[in-house]
Amino acid sequence: MIEEAARKIENMEVRGAARIAKFAAETLKNYALTVRWDFDKEMQKAAQRLLNTRPTAVSLFNAINYVMNYSGKTDEEKRKDLVKRAEQFIKWVDTAREIIGKIGAKRIQEDSVILTHCNSSAALSVIKTAFDEGKVSEVIATESRPRYQGHLTAKELADYGIDVTLIVDSAVRYFIKDVDYVIVGADTITVNGALINKIGTSQIALAAKEARVPFMVAAETYKFSPKTLFGELVVIEERSGDEVAPRELLEHPKIKVRNPAFDVTPRDYIDLIITEMGAIPPEMSYIIIRDHLQYSVFGLEEIEMNAKHYD
Repeated sequence: MIEEAARKIENMEVRGAARIAKFAAETLKNYALTVRWDFDKEMQKAAQRLLNTRPTAVSLFNAINYVMNYSGKTDEEKRKDLVKRAEQFIKWVDTAREIIGKIGAKRIQEDSVILTHCNSSAALSVIKTAFDEGKVSEVIATESRPRYQGHLTAKELADYGIDVTLIVDSAVRYFIKDVDYVIVGADTITVNGALINKIGTSQIALAAKEARVPFMVAAETYKFSPKTLFGELVVIEERSGDEVAPRELLEHPKIKVRNPAFDVTPRDYIDLIITEMGAIPPEMSYIIIRDHLQYSVFGLEEIEMNAKHYD
């Protein structure tokens, strides 16, 4: 079960920071129900295998950290508490996404053209909610090479009833003059407010800043990295060259193929980060990490209060 789940994350059958986090919580929950001896040891092994799959996605770390912070004297008590925590985290994912959609939509003006990159459930929640409120006229979606997550975004939004224009990543600067807002998701937000997201995000942010187009990030607070508070650097995952080049180039002795999955967007290029705790400037990332995440990730009480506020 764990090995199969890990391979799905590594092979990107399960993709997107929120989806990966939720999938990890569900996997640990289901595995815990099957463990019959050495509960702590087996769960630690399972957690470590999942952690090793995507080093850049802090949502995975925070999900596993939250679920594995279980307690109990007996294996049955521990199992019961782990299952409870996994269900809490899964609820957190779904609730946070909905709140982010409502908060983000308030920032969108009527008849807006929105550009998005990759396939972020949080960013799509903002776009769909704004569309429901009659504010979105069109979405421009990048292909998001080399895995073409943008194709998923284009289909999802089109099936929702939104007019979509699909473009190659390198055409962003050509189309940015037609865009009112850029909305992207996040894999990681650091303590200084920098964004680690799908490769190409930083170039889009640069083009948006040059064109004076607001660049907004939709990010659940479990995507903020507590480890960066203590000086740890975010590891940028590099994937196989097979994803970007044919075999003849990969085997050429004078050609090196590199395929970073993410890049870093400085906070100076970010206008706003939309979280389930509210819309914040990137400089407030430190406060989110210090006051809400700490080591074990805060509970659902604050999120549920926000959900009632935005209903």
